[in-house]
Amino acid sequence: MLLRIHFFPGLVLLALGLGLLFEIARQLLKRRARGVTYFGAAGAALLLLGYLLEFQRVARYFGVWGATWIECAAIMEILGLVVAGFATMFWSNAELQPRRRALLQAAGAGLCIVPGVVAAFGIVNRNRFRLSEVDIPIPDLPKDLQGLRIVQVTDIHLSPFLSEPEFAHAIDMANETRADLALVTGDLISRRGDPLDACLRQLARLRAQAGVLGCLGNHEVYTGTENYVTAQGRRIGIEFLRHEAKVLRFGAADVNFAGVDYQRFHSHYLDGVDRLIRPGALNILLSHNPDVFPVAARQGFHLTIAGHTHGGQVDFEILHQHIDIARVYTPYVRGLYRDGNSALYVSTGLGTIGVPIRIGAPPEVSLIRLCAT
Repeated sequence: MLLRIHFFPGLVLLALGLGLLFEIARQLLKRRARGVTYFGAAGAALLLLGYLLEFQRVARYFGVWGATWIECAAIMEILGLVVAGFATMFWSNAELQPRRRALLQAAGAGLCIVPGVVAAFGIVNRNRFRLSEVDIPIPDLPKDLQGLRIVQVTDIHLSPFLSEPEFAHAIDMANETRADLALVTGDLISRRGDPLDACLRQLARLRAQAGVLGCLGNHEVYTGTENYVTAQGRRIGIEFLRHEAKVLRFGAADVNFAGVDYQRFHSHYLDGVDRLIRPGALNILLSHNPDVFPVAARQGFHLTIAGHTHGGQVDFEILHQHIDIARVYTPYVRGLYRDGNSALYVSTGLGTIGVPIRIGAPPEVSLIRLCAT
């Protein structure tokens, strides 16, 4: 009885949002556009409020499945309500011809179900991993580092929405590259209770000629597993660099890999990390979040390798402009960036967070090749 009372407001608001979505579609099909704009906006606001009030409690009592699907339902319903509501402003004009108005109203009703169709596509494609290969030019690259291959696995988020067998397939893809070095750049799981030991078990299979290095992400911080991951990583042969550096030698050339823990948003980035720079070596920074890049470039790092953004996870390209949530907090969302003689590579990673959907940002294992400019 207590649980029923506890969750009643949030469930009512979610049900109301779904009901409003169907009501908007019904009104538009009956060519009754009047009031739909305000109806949709009010419904979206109520639904968002209910989601914000209830999400944490749903997560606590129902775990990752309940929390993720209530989040997915809220986002899809709000999107449908807002799209349908604002769309009616364009075809409720009395000057429109009846036939044209009817066509536009039917299209508006169809828009109500588009978010659900798009979400279904994103759910189906979220774990279809690809191997992404990128050549990164480095000025004055030593001859012995020409063609050095680094495979990156990041943002795993092993959870009910990314199973251990699926992750094992990604590890197989990484091993098939026969890279010189492997990197793991954070976010092994999403929430407390996710299968961290299973993730480590699969990471133990990761192979590269010069070994495996890594850094920690924000979800290691959120789950309080930083020390556990560091210790277990050492046991299985992965050295997580936590504000420390390791020099590897390839032929007659040295590569200095420096790693940092997750740098909190808008904090004083890379404080003291310049001390890890090694003169005469190629200096590469491992940082889970990519927004540290301008600081890394100023400090003298030749290359920064990051993840964190999931490529936006849901990314729409309109008129050559990308629209996704990651661009709200960083201009470095996916792929290769340059700042003078310094480069940044951001992988879209493997897993998902929030909603188990990927659209326009396919999950990837990244293979980086160094080359001379």
